[in-house]
Amino acid sequence: QVQLVESGGGLVQAGGSLRLSCAASGRTFSNYAMGWFRQAPEKEREFVAGINWSGSSTYYPDSVKGRFTISRSNAKNTVYLQMNSLKPEDTAVYYCAVRAGYYTQNSERWDYWGQGTQVTVSS
Repeated sequence: QVQLVESGGGLVQAGGSLRLSCAASGRTFSNYAMGWFRQAPEKEREFVAGINWSGSSTYYPDSVKGRFTISRSNAKNTVYLQMNSLKPEDTAVYYCAVRAGYYTQNSERWDYWGQGTQVTVSS
């Protein structure tokens, strides 16, 4: 049974940093893309970072580029999201996801999801 478990969320002041982790179990994900999405109340789920199976390719939308960094450890079946210079508009539930093949911004094309971790940025 595949399971993704996020951790590292919490409350932080604007300008601060958080590091999210997502540990995957149930199979080996070394050939899978991994990614992070977020969803704020009454908003659509937004793709905020993606990384290919080897870690050689990453993607960020303009809203987080230069502030967020995605990385992975295939040995640990874990993906990370380092978030710096956080803003109140980054407040959301953050979800990790994995999919066979390449990353995509389309949330419907991801195969497995974590339960989410709340990130709250105060002004």
